[in-house]
Amino acid sequence: MSTGHELNVVQRWMQAVITNPEGIVDGVASEAAQQEIALDPATIESFILPSKRCSSIERLSVYGNAYFARLIECLAGEFPTLEYALGEELFGDFALTYLQDYPSTSYTLGNLANHFVDFLVNSRPQQEEGEEPQWPDFLIDLSRIESIYSVVFDGPGEEKVELISAADLQQIPAEKWGGIRFNFSDSFRLEVFDFPVHEYVTAVRKEESPEVPSPQKTWLAISRRDFIVRRQSLSQLQFNLLKALLEGATLSESIEQSLNELTHEEAAGFDELAANLQDWFANWTAAGWFRSLNCD
Repeated sequence: MSTGHELNVVQRWMQAVITNPEGIVDGVASEAAQQEIALDPATIESFILPSKRCSSIERLSVYGNAYFARLIECLAGEFPTLEYALGEELFGDFALTYLQDYPSTSYTLGNLANHFVDFLVNSRPQQEEGEEPQWPDFLIDLSRIESIYSVVFDGPGEEKVELISAADLQQIPAEKWGGIRFNFSDSFRLEVFDFPVHEYVTAVRKEESPEVPSPQKTWLAISRRDFIVRRQSLSQLQFNLLKALLEGATLSESIEQSLNELTHEEAAGFDELAANLQDWFANWTAAGWFRSLNCD
């Protein structure tokens, strides 16, 4: 390198060049690089000397390629099941395009994948109205659940919080049950998927080489307990009930709302609810989904 510039200026220039998502030549010509060192890409060899085997651009490309390879590796670590489903090469293509559309601008790699799910959604080919979920939807579901797992794992948990127990529920007089409002744990999430991706993720982690599942509406509760992300499959009725409670409705209001949302084919939901409501709340409480409750 031949330069009369201060080291910190050269460092900022090189960072702007090698991290440019469009490549080294565009990086040299970019506004960020030009603000540090005004340099014509055609005369780059007067600034970065070539070697016996590589041109100046090729020498810089070594660093640029290593930078993006590291970011792709980080994305693969965030979405290992998606990488398995796509294959390493195709996943790398998606990841590189993502990095070009959403360049890393944060000091931490923890924010690198923030827009990856949106990127896949926006990249999905046009879908016909009423069309059954297809392969792209499976990939989007996979990216969603892996992203949710990461958010729940890194987010607030209840490891040091005293939660309500089944015994607490049993002490509530029967006449007050209808007016109960539940305060959910901070880590609790309700999610709907077009595929049973939770089972696929588990199978991949167990190295069972699963096949891509057929579309199947899937309702999940996801939370963190003892620093472990846990998921539980729900029926649509359970999901509707929990969703209404999560939105702040009383138990009576939630029951009415969840039953009203059932289709004609699910009209037996009242019998299901009457027979299982007590067991559901005992299990959900044991799972640590509720921090506290209030009675109207």
